[in-house]
Amino acid sequence: MEETLNFNIGMLGHVDSGKTSLSKALSTIASTAAFDKNPQSKERGITLDLGFSSFTIDLPDHLKDGKYKKLQYTLVDCPGHASLIRTIIGGAQIIDLMVLVVDVIKGVQTQTAECLIIGEIICNKMLVVLNKIDLIPENKKVATIEKMSKRMQKTLESTKFAGCPITAVSANPGASESDCKEPEGISNLIQVLQQNTYVPQRSAEGPFIFSVDHCFSIRGQGTVMTGTVLSGQVCVNNTVEISSVQECKKVKSIQMFHKPTQSVKQGDRAGICVTQFDPKLLERGLVCSPGALPTLYAAIVTLSKINYFSGEVRTKMKFHVTIGHSTVMARIALFGFGDDGTAANHESKPLDDAVEGLTVTDMFDFSRDYAYQDELIKGKGLKQWALLEFEKPVVCRPNSLVIGSKLDSDIHANKCRLAFRAQIVEAITDKEYSKMLLPKLKVYKNKTREGAVERIHDDYNVICKGLLKKETDVGLFTGLKVSLSSGEQGLVEGSFGLSGKVKVRVPTGLSEETKAALAGKGKKSRKKTAGEPQAIINSEGKVVHVTMNFKRYVYDPSKKMTQS
Repeated sequence: MEETLNFNIGMLGHVDSGKTSLSKALSTIASTAAFDKNPQSKERGITLDLGFSSFTIDLPDHLKDGKYKKLQYTLVDCPGHASLIRTIIGGAQIIDLMVLVVDVIKGVQTQTAECLIIGEIICNKMLVVLNKIDLIPENKKVATIEKMSKRMQKTLESTKFAGCPITAVSANPGASESDCKEPEGISNLIQVLQQNTYVPQRSAEGPFIFSVDHCFSIRGQGTVMTGTVLSGQVCVNNTVEISSVQECKKVKSIQMFHKPTQSVKQGDRAGICVTQFDPKLLERGLVCSPGALPTLYAAIVTLSKINYFSGEVRTKMKFHVTIGHSTVMARIALFGFGDDGTAANHESKPLDDAVEGLTVTDMFDFSRDYAYQDELIKGKGLKQWALLEFEKPVVCRPNSLVIGSKLDSDIHANKCRLAFRAQIVEAITDKEYSKMLLPKLKVYKNKTREGAVERIHDDYNVICKGLLKKETDVGLFTGLKVSLSSGEQGLVEGSFGLSGKVKVRVPTGLSEETKAALAGKGKKSRKKTAGEPQAIINSEGKVVHVTMNFKRYVYDPSKKMTQS
């Protein structure tokens, strides 16, 4: 029988909304990374790094099934400042429930909205805590809380969190550590938390992957890494790989909030002591079973645009992409289903459910054709993919959640900087992927070439001008189908002369009307208009155009053209 159920709660919100004070009010045990000791954080009074703390209570009735005795809440105190989006995402991917802390006086602010967006991507349950109610005069307190609660419900109407619980507290009355006033509303908050707690999907199966948020050495014992298990399990005496430095170390001991244990599994918050190595090499990152975390040079992802992002997401643009605890620059190339109607036969999985460790993604289908796209399109149910090419290699899970951002935009502007959300469906681990893998990616562009008939060669052939440029290798186009504006269908036979003209064969032969129009009844135009080749004009004064439609595959090194 397992003693304690661990439940991870993410404390998110705008800077100075009181998240850290609320965590302190709730907690009875602080882990090594909790209540950040960073001097900049102390000076400014904000949390700059992920903090973890916990408190344990009796198991609520709806969770009593004989498996657990106690319920432990692990609080992840995420920074609310917009410039620290990377750290938020690093913590958000291990969260079972989100607590959005809102200053009851100021309401929803810019960074509050960004935290809400991240919550929608990685979490299915949320509750709102209105903090600092001690700042409201007593005679206005009830009315002010009620007004802000209604405003929050209105804000959440269009999100997956519509109708979520809202409770009011004062985590740090007087906002001073020396103040001895008791926090207000904490007992009621704990009751609301109990009511919204569920047993998360946990499994000991699969490779062990551990998200490390803090690392330090203990003389004579080894190096301790604290963090949360994302998947699998690890036992004392197992060997783990520190992926960022590609070193393997033996697990000497494991603790869960100062209590020794022989093993931990997915969802557990723990400290793992391994044989000595320099803790500076792993301040934050991932530890795993040997070989479980590949190094990615690129990735194919399914993605969707974040509704609140007002900018464009276009092919060839660069974005900051955050994968786990890594943020790197990546160039994006978009593609999707073609215009052949096949999209209706493919259902898109909602990315809202793409929580690391919980979602098994489909393998990417290299056998089908995909259409090149210039821009990421907003639209529910519309499935789009992208090739992300990283400027620096990334060590991460093969099916990781990805957030694309414009972190170089003005942090003081009242705009969302989170651009798109994505999930990896094909992890590209070959450094030579541009030569070895990309030619298998069948992304095409629809192309059209237009020219005009210059003269008839015989009953089955015409000479065309303007269809191809003089320097073009006509051999690439030989055998492709063309359409004449007079109704005939033909095939490119090859070049004619050295000036870029091509011979087109009409297998069924030219119609009598076409021959009459192009032969004795027409005359060559003496002048060609801008951009239009010199051509035969029929008796009605119309040029006989020749059109060729084809596909060119973007990543095909031979630049071969095909037609449907």
